[in-house]
Amino acid sequence: MEQYVLKDNQRLRCGYTTGSCAAAAAQRAAAMVLGASFSVEDKIMIDTPKGVRLELAPADMETGDGWARCAVRKDGGDDPDVTTGILIYAKVSKVPDWEQGIAPGKFSGREHFSETEDAPWITLDGGTGVGRVTKPGLACAVGEAAINPVPRRMILEQVRMVCDEFDYRGALHVEISVPEGEETAKRTFNAQLGILGGISILGTSGIVEPMSEQALIDTIKVKMNVSKAGGTEYLVITPGNYGETFLKSHIELSEIDSVKCSNFVGDALDYAESSGFKGVLLVGHIGKFIKVSAGIMNTHSKYGDGRMEIMGVHAALAGASKSVLERLLTCVTTEDAISVLDEAEIREETLRSVLSRLDSRIRERVHHSMEIGAVIFSNQYGYLGETEGAPLLRKKLLEQAEKDKGEIEDGAKRQE
Repeated sequence: MEQYVLKDNQRLRCGYTTGSCAAAAAQRAAAMVLGASFSVEDKIMIDTPKGVRLELAPADMETGDGWARCAVRKDGGDDPDVTTGILIYAKVSKVPDWEQGIAPGKFSGREHFSETEDAPWITLDGGTGVGRVTKPGLACAVGEAAINPVPRRMILEQVRMVCDEFDYRGALHVEISVPEGEETAKRTFNAQLGILGGISILGTSGIVEPMSEQALIDTIKVKMNVSKAGGTEYLVITPGNYGETFLKSHIELSEIDSVKCSNFVGDALDYAESSGFKGVLLVGHIGKFIKVSAGIMNTHSKYGDGRMEIMGVHAALAGASKSVLERLLTCVTTEDAISVLDEAEIREETLRSVLSRLDSRIRERVHHSMEIGAVIFSNQYGYLGETEGAPLLRKKLLEQAEKDKGEIEDGAKRQE
């Protein structure tokens, strides 16, 4: 694909989504099952929701008795996308019972109807390598293949267009499959979201923009939606792997499923508030949360740093000398800064000041509408402290976990 975006003064190539691949493959397979002939050199043209026209090359084509299959290879452009290079297949089959007026019952619930009575009946499902939804709160219902609404619409529209071209008014069934999907899914968040057995067919625009921050934020929101739909009232939010490791190794919340927010602390808190959660416990490294204490709610270094300057202000309030402050400003990491505080014997008072300010910032961010607290730690020094509301939140999270465990055990006994 020859479309580019500028990110941090770099020219990065865009790609196309698994949804676009599935829609293009379905278009070609539908045309083949209805009698058209193609070679692998014949490109497939689709219009994406973003308004970009794609010309995609089929990677594999095959026909059989009443069915045809086509594959398109996923290209994520310069985005670090784990699905880049895999084949997305669409198999389109005629449904013979239609002529007798017998609806294809095994596909019930996945029908696509038109406003006109003589329109074709098109059904859609996922096959091998496409995940199946097992938890509520996602864009697809429990039990359905993880083919999100926009790709689903794209696939059905492409098949409908082919039916119109061939004046076909029978029934077709479309099955999307991804041979490498189950293995690829191990490198995604699907299992955490309750999507098992493969990848999701995704995309809201049809186009992949490299390193899209919005895509990361959307992933955070999906994870929260799943938690909310499962009855969760209190969340643990952590920026990433360090926080998750600390949860498992140092505090009693090792069994709590956390939401990773990356650098988007502010966006995560905004969504938690708007979703109606009762409380949030933030657990993060001092290097991230020292920024949040100063109101820097996107903690990526390109938006602002000032870690040592912030630490220096709180150290000054704790009585640090000029020489200590000068040393702090030369530190490269907050781990180094803590060693300086220890030498000056002002660590406890400095961090108490940081935590007080952090507490104010996160309460203000959620408009004092929910219970909120934070725990900070260091990789070298372990637990460093927590805000005023954190102990009560930890207690409520444990109670929530015990309640969930009890409900699961009761459910298992009823099944026995």
